[in-house]
Amino acid sequence: MKSLKLFGFLAAGAAMVLGLPGAANAAKVKYAEIAVENGGSVTGKVSFEGALPASAVDNILITKNPEVCGEGEREVVWIDVKDGALRGTFVFLEKIKEGKAWTEPEGGQYLIDQKDCRFQPWAQVVRPGPVIIRNSDKGVLHNINTREMIGVEKGRVVKRTMFNFGQPDLGDIEQAIKPRRSPYIGINCEAHNFMFGFMMAPPHPYAVVVGEDGSYEIGDIPAGDYTLQAWHPTIGLQETKITVPAGGSTEANFSFSAQ
Repeated sequence: MKSLKLFGFLAAGAAMVLGLPGAANAAKVKYAEIAVENGGSVTGKVSFEGALPASAVDNILITKNPEVCGEGEREVVWIDVKDGALRGTFVFLEKIKEGKAWTEPEGGQYLIDQKDCRFQPWAQVVRPGPVIIRNSDKGVLHNINTREMIGVEKGRVVKRTMFNFGQPDLGDIEQAIKPRRSPYIGINCEAHNFMFGFMMAPPHPYAVVVGEDGSYEIGDIPAGDYTLQAWHPTIGLQETKITVPAGGSTEANFSFSAQ
């Protein structure tokens, strides 16, 4: 299918050009929660430069459940750019060994909601462990396929199925997210070939999804030197070295393109 070919081609090509180290082992890094004293922060923005490729958007015919999913074609935006901001990008510290504790997610639980035949949100960071899979579409059978994406940084992605099950209309299922080798996760509905989403499940809480304007902030970081990475699920990975000052802030911006 065009969408899947687009995803595999761009993600693989960008990762090979960047030649990043083995972040695929990030899921195995042991992380210790400590009391962070006089921590610092990193802020910045992720942007997109140049023209968008024609493949940045797919229009996929809706053939099932039009009463809920809508009629005609579904626009699937793989590269979402507004006013230069590259939305749907994850920014995170690579292989940090100790730092702040995880905080409770909004509503007290991590949630993947299948609503109006869309995964909501499109991109989110979750702590490895229980996640609620919700079907909010009455009368619609969804089939959620969740796969660990191994080798993203090397450009040779192998997708390991974490779980794949059908979910009848309405109701919640609790399912554990347990990455073995990689924090990068793709989700799709096999009953509706226009439903996609992405997650990161790193071993530490120093990961965020950029805001609508492409900006981000990661706080309460122990002072020191780190590798900061940005992952866009379609374009690939970038990284930069940063130094976080005690009680202060540093800035790191990322710029992606279609090449």
